[in-house]
Amino acid sequence: MRFCDSNDNIVQWASEAISIPYRHPLTGKQTIYVPDFFVQYRDKTGRTRAEIVEIKPKKQSIIEDKASARDRAVVAVNYAKWSAAQKYCQRQGLVFRVINEDQIFRNGKK
Repeated sequence: MRFCDSNDNIVQWASEAISIPYRHPLTGKQTIYVPDFFVQYRDKTGRTRAEIVEIKPKKQSIIEDKASARDRAVVAVNYAKWSAAQKYCQRQGLVFRVINEDQIFRNGKK
């Protein structure tokens, strides 16, 4: 949050400000996904862009062969949410991005 508040290229941002309907893959029920952040910013060329950003541990974003059934279920639910978010963003002219610890912390540095 501090980064967004102090960065001159961030036009506006909000936390958990958007609700996206999706069908839960395990229950079949219609429910709501609330992504972590909405960020509108100026890129290197000065063009204004907007993104919806979800931050997740890598364990919850990639299905691995050794993953437990519970971990696989969490990833399946996340994929359903993210698919709905991609479609929502396409309709709104936004970008959807999932970020994990590898993108936030590189070699122990932010």
